[in-house]
Amino acid sequence: MSRWDEVPLERQRLSDAAYDRLKDAIISGELAPGERIKDGDLAQRLGLSRTPVREALTRLADTGLVEAKPGVYTRITTLDRRDVAATLAVLRSLDELAVRTGVPHLASNDIGRMKRANDRFARAVSRQDVTSAFSADDAFHDVLVDAAGNPVLRRVIDQLHPQIHRILHRKFSTLLGGHDTLTHHEELLRLCADGDADGAAALSSEHWTHLGGLIDQLFDTDDLAEA
Repeated sequence: MSRWDEVPLERQRLSDAAYDRLKDAIISGELAPGERIKDGDLAQRLGLSRTPVREALTRLADTGLVEAKPGVYTRITTLDRRDVAATLAVLRSLDELAVRTGVPHLASNDIGRMKRANDRFARAVSRQDVTSAFSADDAFHDVLVDAAGNPVLRRVIDQLHPQIHRILHRKFSTLLGGHDTLTHHEELLRLCADGDADGAAALSSEHWTHLGGLIDQLFDTDDLAEA
């Protein structure tokens, strides 16, 4: 007979797997903005039962990647310029806070982690490997969020990032800003190594503003139009 705590954990693992795979499909555009989805169809494609898929869809709705009108539709959230701008503004402030509070706590091994992540990012950009570039960029910035040691900050950033990730994925896909991001990483690394928290935070804020401009370009050219 199973222990009382074993079955919920197993189901949670399935729910987590469904969440991760569906989130990645939304970010990559495999599940496009505005696309209507059904839990039964998704469960069949993932080789899972409906329960973990439904749980995953609930979590994706919490992150803003999925929206539902009960009895009418469940669909991938469309991309709205104003919503994106609002999310970017919040993330810019949160990232600035993470950098300002994290830099004073960086150790030499943290700087090493950032350098290795940036090296991976540079190689991925040169190969036009979008997935690897995306992963390396996340790893680079995660060092600073970890160093900040603020679980509330981490939780809110993790909640908002998926909404921007699918747009940043499109940016990397077009190589728009890839080399600019590499330059930003290198300058941020220098400021972090020097312990310049204020300079690093200001640079981070400027970079988010620059990203906002690049994303505006994608909207202006209809590269972010819904399916």
